[in-house]
Parts: sequence; C-alpha cells; structure tokens
Amino acid sequence: MKRIEETKRPLRGELTVPGDKSIGHRAVIFTSIARGRSRIWNLSGGEDNLRTVQAFKDLGVKIWRDGEALCVEGRGWDGLSAPAKVIDCGNSGTTMRLLSGVLAGRPFVARLDGDASLRLRPMQRVIEPLGRMGAQILSRNGKGLAPLEIRGGSLQGIHYTLPIASAQVKSAILLAGLQAGGVTSVEEPQQSRDHTEIMAQAFGARLKVDGRSVALEGPQCLVARDVRVPGDLSSAAFFMAAAAAIPGSELVIREVGCNPTRSGIIDILRRMGAAIELIHSRDEAREPVADLRISGRELSGVDIGPEMAARTIDEYPVLCVAAALAQGVTTISGAKELRYKESDRIAAMTSELRKLGVRVEEREDGMKIEGRSRLQGAGVRSYGDHRIAMALAVAGLCAEGGVEIDDSACADISFPGFFDLLEGIRAS
Repeated sequence: MKRIEETKRPLRGELTVPGDKSIGHRAVIFTSIARGRSRIWNLSGGEDNLRTVQAFKDLGVKIWRDGEALCVEGRGWDGLSAPAKVIDCGNSGTTMRLLSGVLAGRPFVARLDGDASLRLRPMQRVIEPLGRMGAQILSRNGKGLAPLEIRGGSLQGIHYTLPIASAQVKSAILLAGLQAGGVTSVEEPQQSRDHTEIMAQAFGARLKVDGRSVALEGPQCLVARDVRVPGDLSSAAFFMAAAAAIPGSELVIREVGCNPTRSGIIDILRRMGAAIELIHSRDEAREPVADLRISGRELSGVDIGPEMAARTIDEYPVLCVAAALAQGVTTISGAKELRYKESDRIAAMTSELRKLGVRVEEREDGMKIEGRSRLQGAGVRSYGDHRIAMALAVAGLCAEGGVEIDDSACADISFPGFFDLLEGIRAS
C-alpha cells in the first residue's frame, strides 16, 4: 500500500532514470550469443531485465558483476546448453518471446514459464512463425499460452508479415533467422521499435532495413562489444507527464534514449501543449540519446490515433492521466494491444480514472477521456501492473486528498526507486 499526497507546488529538479528496459534485454541477449567478452553499463536493476540475465545463466553463459559493469563471456550460439530446470521469465513478456527466438535454433529442449500474469499473455504470435521456421513449440493446453516447451533445431528462413506491429515478435523471428539457413524477412503494418536491428548491427550482423521490412541471411555469428544502455524513455514518461501537466513545473531528465520508433510520448505531449526540449543530443551505440527539459503548461485534449500505437504502447497509462488533467476531450483509438499487456490496461485505466472523478468511455480499442483540471482523491488498484501503479502515482499528485495505491511494489519490475524519485522532485 502506498499513499501519494497531492502536490501543492510545481515540480522542480533534475533526475536520471534506470537503463532502458528494452535495450537492456537485448544487450544481455546479444552479449550472450556473441563470441568474446562484453561489458554492459547501466543495465536496469528492475526484475524484468534480471530475469533475462538469469535465463542466460541457466543456459550456461558466464555472467558476473565487475563494479558498475555486467560482464558477459559469450561463446557464440554453441555456447548455450540445455537448462537443468524450467526458465522462470517472471512477469517479462520480452524475456519469454525473445528467448523463444534464441531457443528455436538450439539443438535441445527448454521450458519457459512465468507468473500468473505472463501465463495469460498471448504466445501464439511467436509460436506460429517459429514453428514455420522448423522449431517445435508446445504450449499449455495447446492454447498458445505459457508455459512453453521449445524443442529447437535446424531452421529455415521465412518471409513473415506480422498481423500486428510487435517489436517482440519481430525480434524473436530475427533472432531465429540469425541461426537459420537462407533469408529471413519480417514486414510490419507499422514500424515498431527497432532496438533489435540496431543492436544486431552493432554486434556485426548483416541485415537490410527497408521501411517497415527487415531482412537477413543466416546463419551468422556475432562478435562481442561493450554496451552502454541509455535511460529508459518509458520510465521517464511518468515524470514527463507529471511535469507537463502541472503548470510552472521545470524538470530535466538526463541521458534518455530518444529512439524515434518509440518517442510517441514526446510528440503527443507536445501536441497537448507541453514544452519539451531535447538538449545535448548525441548517439551511443547507434541509439539517439538526449537530456529532456520539460516545462509545465495547461494541456489540451487531442486525438491519439492508431498510427501512434506502436511508438507509444507502453506510455498509454500515463498519457491517460495527462488526458484526465487536460482541458477538453482526448480520444485513444487503434490501441487494442493494451488489453494484452501485464493487465488489460484499457479496462484498468477506465476503472481507476472513474474512481478519481473522471468521465471515461471505454472502447474496444481505446478510450474517450473528458479532462478536468483537478482529480478526486481515492483508493486505487494497480492490478499488479507496474505501469498502472506509476501512472496512478502521477494522478495522485493532482488529486484532492491524494491517492492510495493497493500494490505499489510492482513498480520494481521496471523502476526500482520510482517513488523516492517522485518524492524528490515534489520536495525540490
């Protein structure tokens, strides 16, 4: 249980956020399947990334901490060995789906499982293409749900068109394609985040990106290199939205990854009227990085259409809070994928915003939110979903009497120390 009190003044200060969770997963994967010793800096201490680290330890990869760096002794694809136990992916869909692509080409049997939430998330979307490439994957009751049993082996490349843009599914196919004979290509209806393509090339992979299509010819071997993970834009989003929605706020968030395939949160908050400036822009390991300066203003409601879904999928919960605090109406459409995350985020945010006095219309693929400048205090529910918990904490800053969140500990899945940082900027 966590109580968030209403703030009586604008937010001020500077902060850094944990390393990007998406890039962190991929850093662990690529250093583990490459040949040679790599070091990873600024890997998030959140539970999701740690699940991927433990998974590769279970597969026989030597991984250890050396000061601030995580060291990985990769021995190539053949350095992976059959795990002695079921690999526990916890709450991490990224771990399970990307690991499925790695294991699809390995000549042994591995079993993947996770918590109750992960067991409800759809895995058929990776089972089907990996099966077409030659892997044998069994799911619980044959319904495309975890636990999964993967019997890997010789793979052949395929051309696959994704029905829904998904960086996780795309990445699983590309990781399998790096082990497969012939050409593997993936095409998406919208471009999803491209961290896998960027990192694969950084580790020496040869691939071709053409718009929303990615192709490579396998098999390929990768070469070790060091990786510095930028700050997580999805974690920064909670502070960005809070500062943007509270007039007079001035906040700087240092060293944040600003990859354009996932920077929809910046574009949408700017359309709502927020002042967001990117300063000290640079590249690290081919990923764009910048410091973000956010100035609070009165926000206005906007239409957030289907074209924003792939670039903004993790930020919708906190955007719902920003919409609740904006003048006018905000509509969200084309975001049905939110129903298949750690919780049904459309239903969850509809329910919890209504408790805070907001008029919300729930739709199959989104929501209609009527903004109000101030929220009502209430007890709210996180549904065990880290992003719901943190979004509701932002709402608490602008709720008369604050909010009380039933399960705040789930924030540690992606953002250990979130509540301490939030308290720091409201006290500055």
